Amino acid sequence: MKTRITELLGCEYPIIQGGMAWVAEHTLASAVSNAGGIGLIAGGSAPIDYLREQIHLCKEKTNKPFGVNIMLMSPNADDLAQLCIDENIRVITTGAGNPGKYMAAWKEAGIKVMPVVPSVALAKRMEKSGADAVIAEGTESGGHIGENTTMCLVPQVVDAVEIPVIAAGGIADGRGMAAAFMLGAEGVQIGTRFLASEECQIHPTFKELVIKAKDTDNIVTGRYTGHPCRNIKTKFAKKLATGEKEGTLSPEEFEQLTVGALRRAVVDGDVESGSFLCGAISGMVNDIKSCAEIVKEINDGAEKLLKL
Repeated sequence: MKTRITELLGCEYPIIQGGMAWVAEHTLASAVSNAGGIGLIAGGSAPIDYLREQIHLCKEKTNKPFGVNIMLMSPNADDLAQLCIDENIRVITTGAGNPGKYMAAWKEAGIKVMPVVPSVALAKRMEKSGADAVIAEGTESGGHIGENTTMCLVPQVVDAVEIPVIAAGGIADGRGMAAAFMLGAEGVQIGTRFLASEECQIHPTFKELVIKAKDTDNIVTGRYTGHPCRNIKTKFAKKLATGEKEGTLSPEEFEQLTVGALRRAVVDGDVESGSFLCGAISGMVNDIKSCAEIVKEINDGAEKLLKL
């Protein structure tokens, strides 16, 4: 399947792996890139030396294009922005802010920039600032979310900008990818499906929760802090939601409980105090496969439905 996204990024399939903090490291990123998609290493708030090592390890495992996700609210964003230039990274995705101050340097370095946007207004602003594409992410996504759904957001962004649009949120198979293309997208970003991949390095308990999740095993916490997150519905997540709803947890207490909670989920598999960030589509993810199988299965399923 050839689109402006495959031409822009030099990949075989218009499938981008989400830049999931603590999850998207070199093993997963290189596997997705080797499978013909675009793998991403998540910057998050990780130390620059660690991220430099991750980039070097990824280069050892693949000669295909891969990228880095930069969370712009992170204290290391400036250093990571420069690291991507120094390491000749070809693709950058951004979230949690406006990458405008880095855009000129990135473009001069030949980097393709694709900001994640939750609204039409931000998509138009990113196009004006020089973005090569935008990732329109609906509230179905795991982790930090906006309020608009993928179904509503994607066609409005497509109508508002001239650059290619990548759809994200609630996509885990060929049907979701085909639907996104019918809405005008030219690529998809997928996170939750790759949690249940052989190459994903998360704790086995995390994978088991994803595999066993039903359609109702999803919950959003943290709206009153201004940073809503979509999680798998564990006792800890329900405790946070109840405290938020009933007012028994102040925003400050909520933040204290959740500091380090993603690491506790990803690394330790701690169901008592870990936040297992996951998209609403997790109820459709029922098995563990290699990244190569996942990428091909999604692409081939979409091509069949679109009759390409």
